[in-house]
Amino acid sequence: MTWLALGLALFLGIHLIRALAPQWRDAQMARLGEKGWKGLYTLVSLIGFGLILWGFSQARLNPIVLWPPIHGMNHAAASLMLVAMILMAAAYVPRNHIKAKLQHPMTLSVKVWAFAHLIANNTLADVMLFGSFLVWAILVFRAARRRPGPVPAAGTLAGTAATIAVGVALWAFFAFWAHAAWLGIAPLG
Repeated sequence: MTWLALGLALFLGIHLIRALAPQWRDAQMARLGEKGWKGLYTLVSLIGFGLILWGFSQARLNPIVLWPPIHGMNHAAASLMLVAMILMAAAYVPRNHIKAKLQHPMTLSVKVWAFAHLIANNTLADVMLFGSFLVWAILVFRAARRRPGPVPAAGTLAGTAATIAVGVALWAFFAFWAHAAWLGIAPLG
């Protein structure tokens, strides 16, 4: 669990700096230069992500179960993941109503993803991983809503339809193949 905790601290910590310490971030960018800051940010992110993967895989070998599985939560999580995938697509597909309305669909996608996995899983490692990402997403979303920024382009019917189609396709790809192939867990199986 130590490696998982360290990975989460590094990965989510570096990703919280803009939200919680923007002046410090700006000072580091001025000191290191934009490329230097981005290099450091990338290095810390990759080390953190690697430690998360390693730590979580190790924790799965000897799981600490916190409560018995709750019947039906895998299917509830799968439904929430459809919403998360559509929100994720909304961050990238141009001119969709979802992004125009919500402004930060990627952060909302992480919230829904983390919550879905929290209700479907029952180990200490799951609570650490998904709970940390949920708290991170809540903090980042609050900070982003307070920060002035560019207003997303107005949505169009075509952009919104494409967003939903891409989100459904991503959901199907993960639900029916990638999750099992990459992580060894069939979410609907």
